Amino acid sequence: MDFYHFAKSVVYGVLKPLYRLDVKGTEHFPESGGVLVCANHIADLDPPVVGITAPRPINFMAKAELFEAPILKNLLPNLHVFPVKRGLSDRNAIRTALSLLKDGQVVGMFPEGTRSKDGTLGKGMSGAGFFALKGGDAVVVPCAIIGPYRPFRKVKVRYGSPLDMAPFRERKAGAEEVTEAIMEEIRLLIEKEKSGK
Repeated sequence: MDFYHFAKSVVYGVLKPLYRLDVKGTEHFPESGGVLVCANHIADLDPPVVGITAPRPINFMAKAELFEAPILKNLLPNLHVFPVKRGLSDRNAIRTALSLLKDGQVVGMFPEGTRSKDGTLGKGMSGAGFFALKGGDAVVVPCAIIGPYRPFRKVKVRYGSPLDMAPFRERKAGAEEVTEAIMEEIRLLIEKEKSGK
């Protein structure tokens, strides 16, 4: 067992009972090929929760400042985390994410860019659409996290059916349009869960 899967099993063992994680929809997750997982963002725990509930290893971006700490500098790459400089267009981070998608790997992203203060779904940033369009043959898997995170209260994680980007690419859709389509899928997952359907 490599370090990633060891860490995943440890974190799962802690978070699964603590937040009574209720996960559905993993059968929608493609077994191979590039996947961009796009989830809503309600808390700092979202990345590890998506990481431990997805059936395949996920690569996440994290702010470059975290990599300045000696321990994290060595730890984060082993957890499939790569740095991004916030507040500007980080070409290295962009190249890394696109390369991973084109190489048939999974990249996780929170299109809102920041945590929602009240738990409601915010507007997605065009970066999600950009990666979805430029990531080779990668598909997008929407993910909804329904909280809030409270010890021993259920947190629901719902994965939706993959969104095929080919039609968007063929008609040269813009990044904003694609982001809106992704956010709509996340919104529908949230609404479906809250309505009990």
